[in-house]
Amino acid sequence: MKPYFPIALLLLGLLSCNDNGKADAYGNFEATSVMVSAKGSGELLKFDIKEGQQVAASAVVGLIDTIQLHLERLKLKAQLNALDLKVQEAAPEVAVLLEDRSNLIRERDRTLRLFEQKAATQQQLDDYNGRVDLVDQRIRTTQRNIGIANRAILSERKPLEAQIALIDQQIRDHTVSNPISGTILTKFAEEHELVAHGTPLFKVANLDTIKLKAYTSATLLQNVILGDEVRVRIDKGEDDYRELIGSVTWIADEAEFTPKTIETKEERVNLVYGLEVTVVNDGTLKIGMPGEVLFNPAPEE
Repeated sequence: MKPYFPIALLLLGLLSCNDNGKADAYGNFEATSVMVSAKGSGELLKFDIKEGQQVAASAVVGLIDTIQLHLERLKLKAQLNALDLKVQEAAPEVAVLLEDRSNLIRERDRTLRLFEQKAATQQQLDDYNGRVDLVDQRIRTTQRNIGIANRAILSERKPLEAQIALIDQQIRDHTVSNPISGTILTKFAEEHELVAHGTPLFKVANLDTIKLKAYTSATLLQNVILGDEVRVRIDKGEDDYRELIGSVTWIADEAEFTPKTIETKEERVNLVYGLEVTVVNDGTLKIGMPGEVLFNPAPEE
């Protein structure tokens, strides 16, 4: 930034102003505001903000009724729990088959010993082996069928879990939070009103720094660049001014006709360039307030 001394200020002011003490650019103060709308539908149970109130970022400022969503969530949770009860256990049925298999193997082994002693026939031994194979097949079939049934039951779990996650997000959206640290400019709703998704609730803006949207001629702008320090002048009483320090943060790349609110009717036909000057707000600057800009003179070569 350029050195800034009281005497230099006076000299620069005399050099930078146009004839008759006119400023180099004129405009009005603006602030970037955020419109906050409802993300859910229902009764606005809590909404205790006031216009002009300072509110921190992420502060909870309101709550929309969520009873219907909580009931829907309980219903889905009950369906989810019911799925767990439907899951089949293969162990009991397989245990019975394993007991039958154990008995058959014991009888087969006894028959084998009798066969070796010529006291049983080959047909009797083959019959027991066939019955053991049949039980083994039934065990495998039972396990496979129950596995298929369980997979079909468990396939219903993920859609239910997704619906519960969606409702959880909707419940969170019914909490109204302030997105940025700033001042409440306008309040559009009151407690106990019914709101729908997208209903405007309030407008907030950070007024710690404020921008002066001003307009000037190409001639006066030719020595101004982004980042330049300038003086911003606002009214103080009827005949006096108060000066603040600002910084040029935007310059239009195309000329436009002078806005109707800036100059007289005769001067509106002139082509001018828009620029924005950011100023630290000491609490006195308001949105829409008029302001003037005085450029610092270019250094002599």
